[in-house]
Amino acid sequence: MFWNNAAETWIDIDYTTTSTGGSTMFGDSSSQPKADTHWISETGIIDIFLFIGPKPADVSRQFTTIVGHPYLPPHAAIGYHQCRWNYNDQKDVQTVHENFDHYDIPMDVMWLDIEYTDGKRYFTWDAPKFANPDEMIKNLTKFGRNLVVISDPHFKKDDNYFVYKDLKDKDFCVKSKDGGNFEGWCWPGASYYPDFINPAVRDWYAELYSRETFKDAWTWNDMNEPSVFNGPEVTMHKDNIHIDGLEHREVHNIYGMAHVMASFDGHLKRHNYQLRPFILTRSFFAGSQRHAAVWTGDNTADWNHLKIAAPMLLSLNIAGMTFVGADIGGFFKNPDAQLMARWFQAAAFVPFMRNHAHIDTRRREPWLFDEQSMFVMRDAVRARYTFLPFWYTLFFHANQTGAPLMRPLWYEFPKDSTTFGMDDEYLLGNALLVKPVTEENSKQTEVYFPGDSSENWHDISSLQIHKGGTKASIDTPLQKIPVFQRGGTIIPRRFRVRRSSILAIEDPITLSIALNDEQIANGSLYLDDGITRNHLEGDYVFAKLELKDNLLKSRVVHPSKKYQTKVWLERVYITGFKFKPSGVEIHELPAGERKPLEFFYDETNRVLTVRKPGVNMGKGWAIVIRP
Repeated sequence: MFWNNAAETWIDIDYTTTSTGGSTMFGDSSSQPKADTHWISETGIIDIFLFIGPKPADVSRQFTTIVGHPYLPPHAAIGYHQCRWNYNDQKDVQTVHENFDHYDIPMDVMWLDIEYTDGKRYFTWDAPKFANPDEMIKNLTKFGRNLVVISDPHFKKDDNYFVYKDLKDKDFCVKSKDGGNFEGWCWPGASYYPDFINPAVRDWYAELYSRETFKDAWTWNDMNEPSVFNGPEVTMHKDNIHIDGLEHREVHNIYGMAHVMASFDGHLKRHNYQLRPFILTRSFFAGSQRHAAVWTGDNTADWNHLKIAAPMLLSLNIAGMTFVGADIGGFFKNPDAQLMARWFQAAAFVPFMRNHAHIDTRRREPWLFDEQSMFVMRDAVRARYTFLPFWYTLFFHANQTGAPLMRPLWYEFPKDSTTFGMDDEYLLGNALLVKPVTEENSKQTEVYFPGDSSENWHDISSLQIHKGGTKASIDTPLQKIPVFQRGGTIIPRRFRVRRSSILAIEDPITLSIALNDEQIANGSLYLDDGITRNHLEGDYVFAKLELKDNLLKSRVVHPSKKYQTKVWLERVYITGFKFKPSGVEIHELPAGERKPLEFFYDETNRVLTVRKPGVNMGKGWAIVIRP
């Protein structure tokens, strides 16, 4: 059910069980979980949507058909992000950027928090510290990296500040109950707040992103609940007034979404609608997935905060907000090396991966820890990058169908009642099972493998296969990330280490294939230029992959005449393969050219590796494995 109301809302939930004698999306049973709910909104209309499923994926599709599908982010945005409050100056940014190369750690995005501004005045720079922001940005972009700067929805009360003066002169401020401009207190001190509910205000705000030194930076919209330090519950007064006399209580929960809509539009306009935006927001509502990523807010360097990250991110994914993450290491306090390493590992397998910290914490770039811990963090980031083709394909599926990227186990296994209360492990798409290590000094962790005995789960590091419906204690030395590929799936990966993801976007693909008991597997691959919005015009390649009857086929179901990919197939890696082939050959379609391929069969682990098929991934082909 979707309760479409932007006012403050309370939900009372009473959990019981009920006798059904019938069938539900969770299977047949005489006793099923039951939740009685009581919904209370402070104001507004009752606008309810019911989604009948019957499967969880059907509910996701039905819900996002109403509120909108997640947007497809630029490729670089799904890489690793490095942030703190604050990097001190332009030289500091350059040094951190260079150290990622020195220590051979991939990184795509550097971030600047509020201290880059001139006295907390957004769309300005602190000139002594950031004397040449254009040069700073170009020094990142020429290496395939990007810069994000923060822009909050409060503007310093200062008649010499051009944004504040324009906001006041155009009468675009949120009003207090007596009709005057509302004045609240936030980072800059006394501030005015734009009325983003007004379309004219959103258009005005969008134009700010075209300013010369900001037009090539991405955006972080923080504090947009909105935060008012001297307001009730640290937010805006409910009797403030917006356009057409709307009280703030009626639109409180869409204020942040309206802020992001303006930022998104500004990003589009400044490059003539050619480039994909990236925006991170703290406040959101149903539909915000069309414009922005979300993080879970100010967490703490504590093992319990690492533990609760996965349940929070799963809830957001089920609610349609798929591009989500939690700050690595915790925003407050100082993580020790072990906590930081485990957080890196967990973050490598969530949609948004950002390292962020409070201004009063110690610096925590990976190379500032001991060498062993730094290597663990580096390996986690590199692991993330090997899976970027898989991630990017998941983002495409979410954009097309609304399907969550992170999924509770019950989402894919609704008949497995053991999964119903589990939120400490999860699935990425339908293919990867992830169990983050969230206990200090953990040497082992218990993993439940969902499904029945027909399901196979392949440990991506040890290659051990676990059957569905079973539990196992998995060794978790500090270097181990418990990740398992589902039998019957094909995952595209890249293994060449680059400094940033966009520099690898035409690197060759390895297909990681985990077989089920029938020796069958399926998957897909999405490719585009990673930067522009040309995919909206059909300029992309989408291929479906299938291995069946010892024949691996790639069928391009969406070719493109304009987008001609150079990506080729470097390797095929098949686990659970039951015999040593007599030969392997590639057939290019439709020309029918054939050539034999090198291969190696590991009889102990039952792994078949096929080397350098060399075919273009934008074309159809088949690999024949001969008994």
